[in-house]
Amino acid sequence: MNWIYEPWPWYLAGPMIAFILFLLIMVGKNFGMSSNLRTMCTVCGAGNKVGFFKFDWKSQKWNLVVAFGTVIGGYIGSQFLSIDTAVAINPVTISDLKLLGFKSAGTAYLPRELFDARALFSFKNVLILAIGGLLVGFGARYAGGCTTGHAISGLSNLQFPSLIAVIGFFIGGLTMINFIFPLIF
Repeated sequence: MNWIYEPWPWYLAGPMIAFILFLLIMVGKNFGMSSNLRTMCTVCGAGNKVGFFKFDWKSQKWNLVVAFGTVIGGYIGSQFLSIDTAVAINPVTISDLKLLGFKSAGTAYLPRELFDARALFSFKNVLILAIGGLLVGFGARYAGGCTTGHAISGLSNLQFPSLIAVIGFFIGGLTMINFIFPLIF
């Protein structure tokens, strides 16, 4: 019964993702979290202030189901299907992160120094999270979708713009973690 608590292997998870994408393509839908967030913002009234959010959100109700399903699935997975939530990362990376001040490296899924409730009382952490959130939001809008939408749906549909976007995501991530991140911490 220990297999329930282990991550699913790629040969199970990959075909399940492909099956879901196949079903979405068959009904003319695309998968991406930024469209789900756009629908939630519209439901909350953002369309009264910003034109981007003025659309018939009721035609996109399935986006809300995906967003809430992600939250509920994440909760079920972390609370009932996980024994250890630490990420298995290279010991060299753990020591590098500890040198940068991340004492929770290798022991927690998210670094507590950034995502713990106490981190919200640090001006530096709030500023980093706010700027990061704005950049991710702007990037998702500018790229016409988020990493999930481009990397999963876009590449599955063989869309060249999605390939360019995914390459850009990787270049941006590598630049951030290797050059900018060490300067911040």
